[in-house]
Amino acid sequence: MKTRSYLIIAIMGLGLLWGADARAFTSGSTGADGAFAPAVNTTLQLPPNGVFNFTTVNIPTGVTVKFLKNSANTPVTILASGDVTVAGTIDISGGNAANTGAAGDGNLGDDGQPGIGGPGGFNGGFGGPAGTLGAAGGNGQGPGGGSPGVVTTAIRGGGGGGFALVGGFDNNSGLGGGPAYGSPTLLPLIGGSGGGGATAGTNFGGSGGGGGGGAILIASSGTISVTGSILANGGTGGSSTGTNSGACGGGGSGGAIRLVANTISGNGTLSANGGGSGSPCGGVNTGGTGSVGRIRIEATTITRTSSTTPPYTTGATGTVFVPGNPTLRITSVAGVAAPDNPTGSADITLPSSTSNPVTVTMSASGIPIGTAITVSVIPTTGVKTTATSTALSGTTDASTASASVTLPAGPSVLSASATFTLTQTAALDFPVFADGDRIEKVRVAAAFGGKSSVVYITTSGREIPAESLR
Repeated sequence: MKTRSYLIIAIMGLGLLWGADARAFTSGSTGADGAFAPAVNTTLQLPPNGVFNFTTVNIPTGVTVKFLKNSANTPVTILASGDVTVAGTIDISGGNAANTGAAGDGNLGDDGQPGIGGPGGFNGGFGGPAGTLGAAGGNGQGPGGGSPGVVTTAIRGGGGGGFALVGGFDNNSGLGGGPAYGSPTLLPLIGGSGGGGATAGTNFGGSGGGGGGGAILIASSGTISVTGSILANGGTGGSSTGTNSGACGGGGSGGAIRLVANTISGNGTLSANGGGSGSPCGGVNTGGTGSVGRIRIEATTITRTSSTTPPYTTGATGTVFVPGNPTLRITSVAGVAAPDNPTGSADITLPSSTSNPVTVTMSASGIPIGTAITVSVIPTTGVKTTATSTALSGTTDASTASASVTLPAGPSVLSASATFTLTQTAALDFPVFADGDRIEKVRVAAAFGGKSSVVYITTSGREIPAESLR
């Protein structure tokens, strides 16, 4: 019996908030993982929560450290009770998409495959399948995923992934860059988004988008010294050449690097660059470049004098906060319950006999009764669709809603978001001002089975993550 699998990606991060404080900063490391001092190139498996509790960290010159993602795709969090020295390289960059057609490796089976996001980052979109001119590519994954090439009578590149900025547009139609998201404070900590996949040619498929750079937090109770490199770059979109080949995928956006310590020193490389499009793609069929990511440095004393790519923002150190924000969760699709711990790969499979439309159910807390939720369906190839739910019913502490959506064949990503205006009563539970600007609305978003994120929207249109106000 044929089945249809649906990809559920949970956006999960460990958000740590540090407020100004004159006392010495303490990372919170338990030291349970001991000292980390690799002598050769090393790949560490991320634990389920993504957190390492080291005493000290010493990565010597010539040694590169990478990470295997956990099932929840959390960012990398390195806590150290002592000093952290990075003379070698920490690399959490997104992967490059496979090249297609004559530009490929001769294995047509990997044509159109996207780049894989770094830990805490998101994959690129698939390239459109060969055989039909202009067969659509897929959306890049993540909050700033690049849009796919979708012109059905010609070949078009995928849009670049967004993050700190809007992603770059494809070279031909000038469309498709993914939206900007997140906060300069990197609260919550989240990685880069994937580039969009390109449309296909008649002989060869379109190329996939590059993977988004990963996300990393390094917190030390002593000094963080970086004389080597910490890399969270976005992956490059796939190239495509040959007769009647497809277009090139968009680049993934750069990821996130956050360093917190009493002292931060060293002029090594800190890079969260966006990935470029594949090339040459006939010159006019390239995808968009991925946005740069974000870099944040927080310390009482910063002796570093070199710039970073992109330029870093700074702030004071402080303590870990305890969140208490509204929540929103997708609980089932077509009667199948969401897993407690989504893996980000075929978390739910529906029989091919499942008929459209299907019902998506959601639960919420802290969101006003009567609020409608927007549910998005993002397929592997083609453009995303949205549906509006019934109004939330129940109580403010525990409410539910449902929406009717049409699911395409093949994997898809489901997400939900709700935006509501603060009333006089609701304002009692939320801040009235943020950075001197009056808060007017609140947006809560969640992926299927995943953690909620909360953003305050001010009267001037600014969007401020709730975590940055804690």
